[in-house]
Amino acid sequence: MSCIHDVVNHALSTGYLSLEAEERLRQLLQTTRYGVEEMNAFVNLQLAAMAGKVRQESRELLRQKRESERALSCSTR
Repeated sequence: MSCIHDVVNHALSTGYLSLEAEERLRQLLQTTRYGVEEMNAFVNLQLAAMAGKVRQESRELLRQKRESERALSCSTR
């Protein structure tokens, strides 16, 4: 996946944004000269994630970590 649009289209079509794809987007946004179409694609991905249409692996991992920490703190009381 070489451009923002490609990464976004893959995430939108699968409904999932992997850690690798998220990192690739970060790299592309920081190092690539992109136009309005690329930025619109990124915004569409953000909107889809906020609407729950695209799951983010990073968010799921954070949620799992918090839940396990919460369970651990409850069991040690």
